[in-house]
Amino acid sequence: MKLHQLRYLAAVVQNGLNITAAARALHTSQPGVSKQIKLFEDELGFQVFEREGRNLTRITPAGEKVVERAIRILEETENIRRLSADFQDEQRGAMSIATTHTQARYVLPSIIKRFREQYPEVKLHLHQGTSEQIADLAAADRVDFAIATGSQELFAGLALMPCYRWHRDIVVPRGHPLADVEQPTLRQVSEHPVVTYVFSFAGHSSLPELFDHAGLPLNVALTARDSDVIKAYVRLGLGVGIVACMSLNEEEDPDLVAIDGSHLFPEHLTWIGVRRGRLLRGYMYDFMQLFAPHLTRKLVDQALRAPDAAAVEAAFRAVRLPRY
Repeated sequence: MKLHQLRYLAAVVQNGLNITAAARALHTSQPGVSKQIKLFEDELGFQVFEREGRNLTRITPAGEKVVERAIRILEETENIRRLSADFQDEQRGAMSIATTHTQARYVLPSIIKRFREQYPEVKLHLHQGTSEQIADLAAADRVDFAIATGSQELFAGLALMPCYRWHRDIVVPRGHPLADVEQPTLRQVSEHPVVTYVFSFAGHSSLPELFDHAGLPLNVALTARDSDVIKAYVRLGLGVGIVACMSLNEEEDPDLVAIDGSHLFPEHLTWIGVRRGRLLRGYMYDFMQLFAPHLTRKLVDQALRAPDAAAVEAAFRAVRLPRY
């Protein structure tokens, strides 16, 4: 039994039992992956995968136990590498982050700038996507951090640490009927078409539920994943924009009027997720504290040792979270 065979096994599982995709992710050949999986099964004396012809169709019950342990071994191997790297040079390394457009565009730039000033030799990789795409990257263990809002049910393997709360604001062009209304009602908003974020494919979407609960129509003219795209269509007069409060800036958007929506829309919680049991390098702790100052090394370690989401939540119960 060899370590690279465990890597091949994990890659096959993480790529949906698609050997071609696993080989591509491993930068090797498909026959090579197939051969090593077969040798691994021969050594075990039982099949990890069921097959139809050349295709893998499912993981066997015994295989499930093997895969679980293989992934655990690979995680600990990576932890040893991180520990070695920290002892050799605490100032060099790499760090990968998967996050949403709003975080990447409006929240992270100043934090990453400060981080780079402190650690100029650390290579940063920023992956931007939807919650579902971020979850896929995290499940495949391709990123160190996942940063998102809501959709916690997609990230069962991560310790999700709360960072800050925020709300949605209303944005309209200057001269719009709502531009001079300091605290518009939900009914006033419902009288106009709305331009906002794509509704979640997983779980509930709070905005439609809010209007439905109030018995008001929600006329959605356009949905987009990108705050800048939403603002562009608001400028064209397509509708009233409903966007994250941090995506509005007087200097960048002088032609738009931002209206505080905290009296209308529920608060949202942004979190940073790390795989449970992961050994973090020193600069990773520093990045987390730059992003959320209350994330001390002690609190992060406590969260990473927590057995489940309820234990993580309990660790942060006494923490007063900032509001953006």
